[in-house]
Amino acid sequence: MIHHRTGTLSTLALQIADRTATVSPFVHEHAALTPLVEFRAASERAGSQVVVKCEHQQRTGSFKLRGALAKLHSIDADLRDLGVITASTGNHGLGVAHALQALGGRGVICVPEHASPAKLAALARYDVEIRTLGQEAGETEGLARALADEQGMPYISPYNDVDVIAGQGTLGEEILQQIGDRDVDALVLSVGGGGLISGVAATVKAARPDIRIIGASPANDATMAASVRAGTIIEIPTSPTISDGTAGGIEPGAVTFPLCTELVDEWVLVSEQDIYAALRLTIESEHQLVEGAAATAIGAAVQVGRARPGRTVVAVSCGANISANTLLTALEGSQPPG
Repeated sequence: MIHHRTGTLSTLALQIADRTATVSPFVHEHAALTPLVEFRAASERAGSQVVVKCEHQQRTGSFKLRGALAKLHSIDADLRDLGVITASTGNHGLGVAHALQALGGRGVICVPEHASPAKLAALARYDVEIRTLGQEAGETEGLARALADEQGMPYISPYNDVDVIAGQGTLGEEILQQIGDRDVDALVLSVGGGGLISGVAATVKAARPDIRIIGASPANDATMAASVRAGTIIEIPTSPTISDGTAGGIEPGAVTFPLCTELVDEWVLVSEQDIYAALRLTIESEHQLVEGAAATAIGAAVQVGRARPGRTVVAVSCGANISANTLLTALEGSQPPG
């Protein structure tokens, strides 16, 4: 575990929290209010109360819809009609596609070569153009941004955008409303590019600085955690992970890096075995389908709960878009990759 202590919120974090409050009414017109419930089997395993924000029940099966709605809301209809470009391993692309369907406009979704088949199949059900660019998420982002510049079209980053981050912050608003005055020790979120944890942490820390924000990443691919520890965005060797939604590098100069450095109190790296175990536990005991990135947060919450016996830990289950083959491997208990 990597620890970091936060102080008074920065101007940037406060701006994110304010922007979240501004965009919240619009986002909630189009996004579902997802439940916050205890996962009893996880609580038993942790020795603490593990409460889960079930964002895997969101429309499109992921929190990414929130950021996409917030960003597209900030773009004039004329520009949306000309078209927007984004890069995604799947969930962000689904959010953009769904938001375009709701607001109007056309989109080009750029995906890496090895994107999840389940997410690609879901994307294909929308009226968007899908382009395969690059081998992995970081390369796809750079190629998609260059394509947007070349075409003169707005680029919608999956995480490196204050409007997108503010949209994700609406999830933090909901958590605050749902926990009320309850004594919550920690909030655990999976981290890839850092858009989710940046938005949620800015909103939560502004109202409840007593709640510890914990970033969870697969041990096989934890670029943000390594970058925060290094004090600068770096590239690290990675291995395959079931948590495909958090995989990939971080764009140079990403606004999420200073936000994660400031707002995340602790980092937990989760082994593939523990991610698979959390996935099986959730499906077998709660009968709810989640993807690898969600299981990463739930698995980390169990670890955090064991270190804080008797406390209450909230985990964000961020998505449900998992392929049938990956699900079968997890449920069979086969040896995970890496």
